[in-house]
Amino acid sequence: MMLDNAIGMLKSLRGLSMRLGIVLLLAIGMSACTTVTKVKTKALATLEKVSEKTGIGNNPDDPLEGFNRSMFAFNESVDSAVLKPAAQAYQKVTPGVVKTAVGNFFSNAGDVWTAVNNVLQGNFADGANDFMRFAINTTIGVGGLIDVASAGGMPKHQADFGQTLGVWGVPAGPYVVLPILGPSTLRDSLATPIDFKGDILYSRGSVAFRNTSSVLRIVDKRANALDAVNLIEEAALDKYVFIRGAYLQRRESQIHKDDQE
Repeated sequence: MMLDNAIGMLKSLRGLSMRLGIVLLLAIGMSACTTVTKVKTKALATLEKVSEKTGIGNNPDDPLEGFNRSMFAFNESVDSAVLKPAAQAYQKVTPGVVKTAVGNFFSNAGDVWTAVNNVLQGNFADGANDFMRFAINTTIGVGGLIDVASAGGMPKHQADFGQTLGVWGVPAGPYVVLPILGPSTLRDSLATPIDFKGDILYSRGSVAFRNTSSVLRIVDKRANALDAVNLIEEAALDKYVFIRGAYLQRRESQIHKDDQE
């Protein structure tokens, strides 16, 4: 009799334990759901605040912002690890007259493709100016090391094939951040290989010369931008948004020059 009572009591306790376990599991589950809901709500609120401040996901010119920010972060890491230290070393050890000569050399080589694009855009006077700049600086300016043309009143212009396509009416398309090359648009990205082809330093000469001149040009350009980039890093709340806005605005002004005159 006592054994039967003991067995019955054990069964009752086991049933009670199972019920308590189920209640406990339900309580833990409800608590977890509440926690997850709170985390999700907090995350959404944070994203909304970030979106308000930076415009993430709200800019029709930048539908690829997720990809672009990842590429921007990659470029920033490459710049921080390689380009910026190389530019700082170049600026520190290279005499000013040599840096000026290097900059003039690359600028002079770029005048050829600038002239071609100005002619394609219908800016014949600017195109003639650019061809003359190249001829004068290459001869009198010792291969372009000295900018004689600017001193003689012949202004420097900037024009590329992406700009030419824009003048022809090709829409810019979405904003794109290219690896290493940085800010661009879909139109400018498609024009980039043609710009490389039109670059007389990149498309002419041996592979060794092309690679060496490309590296030197990148380092020289980064050295010239050291102060400006440092200023952006100090002043901009969101460096990505600042650079995107500045690039798109500048490209619009380059393509619609007549509207600003």
